[in-house]
Order: sequence, then C-alpha cells, then structure tokens
Amino acid sequence: MAGIVTGLLHIAIKTNDLGKTVKFYTEVIGLSQGFRPDFGYPGAWLNVPTPVGEAIVHIYAGGPAMGADGTAPTGTAAIDHVSLTGVGFHDFVARIRRHGLDWREFLVPGTTLWQIFVYDPSGVQLELTFDGRAEAGPPPDMSPERRYNAGSSFFDPSRFENF
Repeated sequence: MAGIVTGLLHIAIKTNDLGKTVKFYTEVIGLSQGFRPDFGYPGAWLNVPTPVGEAIVHIYAGGPAMGADGTAPTGTAAIDHVSLTGVGFHDFVARIRRHGLDWREFLVPGTTLWQIFVYDPSGVQLELTFDGRAEAGPPPDMSPERRYNAGSSFFDPSRFENF
C-alpha cells in the first residue's frame, strides 16, 4: 500500500504564558482541556471535537519551548495561521469581544465561507471558518476597519495583559 496522509493529528504551540494561552483556547475558542502525559515540563493538551474523534492542540512552556534567550518565540513565523472549522459565527464574535480581543472578519469570494481571524497570547493567528449557509444573522463585516487583509498583522500583546 502506498503511503498516504490520513489527517492532522495535532498542532503544537510554544508559549511564554501557559495560563493565558490555555484560557484563550478554552474560554474564547471553546476547546476542552484533556489528559496530557507528564513530559517533565509544563503544558496542556486541548481537545477539538470532530466527527471522527478528538484532534489535539498541544501547548507547552518551559524546557523545550524556550529559545536560547530563555523565552519562547512568538508569532507564527513561516506558518501564517492555523485554521479551525466551527459553527456559531456570531457567538464567537461575542466571546472574542467579551474578552477584549481584536479580530477581523472575511467572506471568502465566490463561496459560502465566513471567517474570523484572531490571535492567541503567543501571537499565533487563528482562522475560524464557518459555512455561512448554516449561520444565522448578518454575514461577515467587510468594512475597512473589520475586514481581514492577508499578510497584515493586527496582533497586539497588550490585549492579553489583564487576560
């Protein structure tokens, strides 16, 4: 049998603030914290419910997360963003707003896909994608101040100071 890729098992995100990062992914994004083996350094495994089981987002701090300067790198570097699918577009906007975070919206041209872009505390950009045919309420706000522009960062670490 030829080798084939059958799915994405997990993504791993380094962080300088494990508590804020876990809070972002559980309270803003809605993931649940699951079992994580003791690797000898702090971290969390967050579950993403899917029709075929749980996908996992790995968060880790300390030890191997640290660079030569003693801090974890920030931003997404060569990876532009991580994309998750969801339902409840306007509920996500309300949660993001309630937590005092900034976001951008987008309507993918020629499709029914609605998107929200938001950053986590480590500067990793998330894209949340929704099927607009299944969403209630108005479509994404494409005004200049709210529209997502690929390649433009709107990450502001000060938004997480009191998170």
